[in-house]
Amino acid sequence: MLLISSPSDVSGVVFIDIDGTLVPAPGSAVYVARYLGTEAAMAEAEADYAAGRLTNPQVAAADAKTWSGYTEREIDDWLAGVPLVDGIEETVAWCRGEGLIPVLATLAWQSIGKHLCHRFGFDAYCGPELETAEGRFTGRVLAELDERGKRDFAVRYAGSFGLAPQDCAAIGDSRSDLPLFREAGLSIAFNADQQARETAGVCVDGEDIRAVIPLLEDWLKVRGGNPSS
Repeated sequence: MLLISSPSDVSGVVFIDIDGTLVPAPGSAVYVARYLGTEAAMAEAEADYAAGRLTNPQVAAADAKTWSGYTEREIDDWLAGVPLVDGIEETVAWCRGEGLIPVLATLAWQSIGKHLCHRFGFDAYCGPELETAEGRFTGRVLAELDERGKRDFAVRYAGSFGLAPQDCAAIGDSRSDLPLFREAGLSIAFNADQQARETAGVCVDGEDIRAVIPLLEDWLKVRGGNPSS
């Protein structure tokens, strides 16, 4: 998916969260759970995670069981209607124009990250992975991921371009973003809860993700801008 011509054109990476950031609360997992008939239980589990009563692997293990028997195509079709903030495509295009690689850094299932990656042109995504067999989800988790793993993914991804965490921006809204916020050169709390606001460098609210562009522009100016410009 990388469209920047060479590593020398890369000025940084922008890591963007999905749930609560691109998909307004209660998030994509609860949206899918609506179709699976488990919306109330999933909303309660997400609230317990936000409050620190459950870990993401615990939430994932319970949610995975409800996907059993469904195909990735079915989930992908449902995701076509997931509620989203405005301006995602335009923000991705702006990042590319500035030599910034747009990447989804999330604890949403990889099926959800894959859908949004292909739909809007993000370069990569992370997330816990569901096991499949003969084209259907088995109800088991193949690979776990928590907020520290999300941070580690971002650091590794940036490092593959010779970039340090300080060369990256992170945009998120909640507990899962805190470790990455502490590492990134710019951390933006977007429509965030209190703990994310307290950890982030800057905060912005709105229904359009393009609200983060002026903050990214200021950050680039301080860092010296796009090396290809």
